[in-house]
Amino acid sequence: MSEKKFPEGFLWGAATASYQVEGGIENCDWAKAAREGKVPACGRACDHYNRFEEDFDIAKSIGHNCHRISIEWARIEPEEGKFDEREIEHYRQVISALRARHLKPFITLWHFTLPQWFADKGGFEHQDAPQTFARYCKYVAQKFGNDCRHFATMNEPGVYASNGWRRGSWPPFQRWPGMGLLKTVPEHRDFRGQETRWRNIFRYFRVLRQLARAHNAAYDAMKTAAFGLEVGLVHQVILFHANGNPLNKLLAVIMNWHWTHSFMRRVYRKCDSIGVNYYLHKKFGDTHMYDKTDMGWDVYPEGICDALLMLKRYKRPLWVSEAGVADAADRIRADYIVRLVRCIHAAIGKGADVRGYMYWSLLDNYEWSHGFSKRFGLVEVNYDTLERTVRPSASVYKRIAEENAC
Repeated sequence: MSEKKFPEGFLWGAATASYQVEGGIENCDWAKAAREGKVPACGRACDHYNRFEEDFDIAKSIGHNCHRISIEWARIEPEEGKFDEREIEHYRQVISALRARHLKPFITLWHFTLPQWFADKGGFEHQDAPQTFARYCKYVAQKFGNDCRHFATMNEPGVYASNGWRRGSWPPFQRWPGMGLLKTVPEHRDFRGQETRWRNIFRYFRVLRQLARAHNAAYDAMKTAAFGLEVGLVHQVILFHANGNPLNKLLAVIMNWHWTHSFMRRVYRKCDSIGVNYYLHKKFGDTHMYDKTDMGWDVYPEGICDALLMLKRYKRPLWVSEAGVADAADRIRADYIVRLVRCIHAAIGKGADVRGYMYWSLLDNYEWSHGFSKRFGLVEVNYDTLERTVRPSASVYKRIAEENAC
């Protein structure tokens, strides 16, 4: 196949998220759930909080020129309305370390975990949640607006609402009746702490509305706090598509509307750009047998093209803010990256304004209800010694990044 050149200035990197790699975060809803035995404990994780410079050195050595991080809300605002300047200084050092290595920083302000005080109030179900969230986002924008220009308010709001109020596998463990009969994405476990009630259906949709309001309020607040920020959010596209059967095609349209467009239409006017995460697809009427990742998900990187074209309609610059595979043996990762990147290039050729790609993840990490059992990293982490080892697939990605072509 002929070489595919990317636009000049296209960014290449990877992503991490605070709770999944930093370690030592005990004042959030996930840490409490772990203490109650509902999810695996995170503990010191990769100790990225103390080893971020080493990790950024690795990122630079494998050809990256950008990196996406998240900031831990529970560190910044450990008590309601009280902000910790020591943690602000820590994250300022993190951002400075990225910039010193010419890694353009992308910051996500909330990546699933809630400060315990906010969760105790009802989290995003609380009527004042949008204003509370906007206050936090404004504060961080004031502190870091001169050091970073690319911000996302939140990561995957649809995934957060679905796992917390539909499947019941994440805090606050609310579940729809009948969900236990569905074999979808594997869960960590079932346990008696889940609350299965019909009213959780209404709560789920309320949380989605609240998340949209929270993003919109945060966008406005951040714009007043720092001049010239690029503010958006990160949405995971689950690509629903179909064979030629008209009913299957209709079902795919309905599901894409439910999962992607019903939320995006509420927020896109308050987005300067949109981060796109891609892992999953569902083709109705499909009989193809796919290779599987260690998560049990289909290996189908080709879906990224349609995922990007789905969001092209909102006329905003797009960033592939996450896409990767759980692959402990590093068996499929290199081929997955090449195929994925070629499909990103195809989407650009069809008019999608894609500006960069960040592989998930730079490091093996805490994979939420799966604990440390799933390994997405370009860099393998020995959780006993914390030794980092660059996987062979990272060299394939390095070549793509350095040549700006695949």
